[in-house]
Amino acid sequence: MTAVTELSRTGNDRIKPGGNLSPFDAIVLEIDDLYAEAANWADGSDIESQEQCDALDTLDKALLALDKKREALRKEEVKPLDEAKKAIQALHKPVEAKVARARDVLNGPRSKWKAKIEAKKRARAEQAAREAEEERAKALAAMQSSSGDLEARERAEEQLAHAKEAEAFAKREDKRANTGNGLRTYHRAQLTDLRAAIGHYWKSQTDAFEALVCDLAAKDVRAGKRDIPGFTVIEEKKAL
Repeated sequence: MTAVTELSRTGNDRIKPGGNLSPFDAIVLEIDDLYAEAANWADGSDIESQEQCDALDTLDKALLALDKKREALRKEEVKPLDEAKKAIQALHKPVEAKVARARDVLNGPRSKWKAKIEAKKRARAEQAAREAEEERAKALAAMQSSSGDLEARERAEEQLAHAKEAEAFAKREDKRANTGNGLRTYHRAQLTDLRAAIGHYWKSQTDAFEALVCDLAAKDVRAGKRDIPGFTVIEEKKAL
């Protein structure tokens, strides 16, 4: 009789072989043993008797039972973390919602005022652009009509310089109208033609579209449907 066997009779499980393992490591140790046994069976050969099939059924059930035991342990171990996470989220969520609600309410008048200021800047920029274009047209016309007249050419060149100044001013106004207005442009897609949208994404993102359709078909099959246009429902049998 060995010392380990003798001490094990005291009922102290920590003295038994593997007694110092954590619950998780003990499960892993058992799974590793069954995994090695499965590797011995799964050598590419077919089973040849009901006894062998029964042995594999037993091995499969043992693996499943250990995995359920592992999953139960996982849930037990993460439960305090999940509860702590829920408590923190419950604490923060109403405050987050309060801030979001206040900001959303304030966004209305702020956006309206800033849009009004932006509209004024845009109007000034457009007016400056029109005036610059008018000055440029006048200067070009003066340049064309000044042929043979030195004084007229001098006046035309002065008018052209003035037109360039007006153009530079218009550019500055346009920049002011498009920067520093406190507004951000957002875009969102609103479906207006489902058929056209399907045709577009079928051509541009065929793989993603196919994955979506296959997922919808898989849900229908799980729901009991066996006749799905474009699909052949294949019947397979697997060991329980």
